Amino acid sequence: MGKRLKYISIYRISIIVWMALKFLIQIFWFEKRHRIWDQDTKRKWEEMLAKQAEEYRRKAVLLGGLLIKFGQFLSSRGDLLPQSFIKELEGLVDRVEPVPFKYSKQTMEEDWNAPLDEYLSNIKEDSIASASIGEVYKAHLKDGTPVAVKVQRYRVRDTFRMDFKALKIVFWMLNKFTVYGKKADLPALYREVVRVISNELDFTMELQNGNHFKKRFADFEDVYIPDYYSDLSTKRVLVMEWIEGTKITDLSFIKKNNIDREKIARTLFDLCVEQFLYAGMFHSDPHPGNLMLKEDGTVVVIDFGMVGEIKNEDANSIRKMIQGFILDDYDRVIESLQEMDFLLPDADTEKVKKLLKQTTDMYLDGNFDKLDAHMMNDMLGDLQEFVKEQPIQLPADYAFLGRATSIIVGVLTSVYPQIDLIKWGRPVIKEWMSGEASSFSLYKEIAKETARPLLSLPRALVEYLEDGDKEREWKSYHQKNHLFHQYYLFYTFLSLVIAGIGAASLYYTLIVPVLPTIWIGSIVSGVGVLGFLVSSFNHLRMLKRIHHNRRNEG
Repeated sequence: MGKRLKYISIYRISIIVWMALKFLIQIFWFEKRHRIWDQDTKRKWEEMLAKQAEEYRRKAVLLGGLLIKFGQFLSSRGDLLPQSFIKELEGLVDRVEPVPFKYSKQTMEEDWNAPLDEYLSNIKEDSIASASIGEVYKAHLKDGTPVAVKVQRYRVRDTFRMDFKALKIVFWMLNKFTVYGKKADLPALYREVVRVISNELDFTMELQNGNHFKKRFADFEDVYIPDYYSDLSTKRVLVMEWIEGTKITDLSFIKKNNIDREKIARTLFDLCVEQFLYAGMFHSDPHPGNLMLKEDGTVVVIDFGMVGEIKNEDANSIRKMIQGFILDDYDRVIESLQEMDFLLPDADTEKVKKLLKQTTDMYLDGNFDKLDAHMMNDMLGDLQEFVKEQPIQLPADYAFLGRATSIIVGVLTSVYPQIDLIKWGRPVIKEWMSGEASSFSLYKEIAKETARPLLSLPRALVEYLEDGDKEREWKSYHQKNHLFHQYYLFYTFLSLVIAGIGAASLYYTLIVPVLPTIWIGSIVSGVGVLGFLVSSFNHLRMLKRIHHNRRNEG
């Protein structure tokens, strides 16, 4: 009876809406009862949210359908949900009870308009994988070629259609009766949920994605994307090459086949750099089940149902945003966020700018030598809280990008625990920020603004990216001295250039009248010499003062 009930519209909608309403009432009542937020209150709050998330997870497993996919979507939304809720949802694995084979057989025969034995010599009726949208079976074509056949679950489209209606009611309640209606564009978020998840219901989209990635990574020697059989694939059936292998995190398999774990990690790292840093599509669900390993160490990527896309203009905006942080130009940061539609229309940009600067300064002011994985985790955690509290809403693609990055870091550390992501990532970021293909090259930007003394910190960061192993002390006193040291060096050099130009003009005017009068060359040369003397004098005086202070400190 329970299995039949979940296909009844009013039942599903009631269960989902009531669960959401109950959560809202619990939150409202908790806030009414706890006016003072001390440590004990925060602990109780976290426990309540964890229980809610755990209940959501149980309901999702029971009902299947959209709740599983929506839970995975929510687990990427650190800009909307508390970490305790997300942590519970991260364990929501897309595994459900398999449907009887007769339904899958019916779907295949309807879409192929022929009995199975016309295309397949055999098929195992027990599915090898069962998820919220599709069942996967192992079969053989008529010529004996082994294939994997993914078949859409029984009545999955009807189920998702019911759940979308329930979700629309839930979003309406959130928009009308909670602060989320002010802090987030919930109608836009609902449309994104429908768009992203509906794409997975059309297997021809996955077919196109798979073929796209196969072409994109054709030059990656240790990466393989399975072939797809377009003539047998439809909106509800997807036929692909069968791959013998195991999960990429299967350490016993790695040891048995003497596969170099560092090489696996490097292959996966390079694969993700190509996807996550440059314009184009990326695999947004790279969990170990979708990353396989063959006996020869080849990394196989499967299941391209969930993909995101970094648009070319957004890639440039991201570069420009990072440059804004480096150059201490937060107007540029805000402009980039607006270009990517991260800021809601009613956002107080001056407040966001101020808070971004405070957060960045707190971590990076004088601490580049301490920049490690722990600091990066702290920064990302604080940034997540910052985004959640401000009128910032990540488009779905970028929420998925953050989730995919988090998953990959976990996979990399499982495969190769000794990995140093800072060391591996430094040259990649340096190349990405200064690549010739980028019209926003960091070095071009710095060259344009060399005369600005405030570029001491950006130059130091460039030096850090080029040689992160140098020992540097970033105390405020030393930063100030370094700033003025660069300042005087620049003006000394500039004065020499001006004096040289003036002298050359004077010399050639005496031989060939390139200038109307020799006085012009004389004045230019004199200004350059005077600037050189003044800058050199002040520079030497500063150096003496520093030396004197060091002796007194000693």
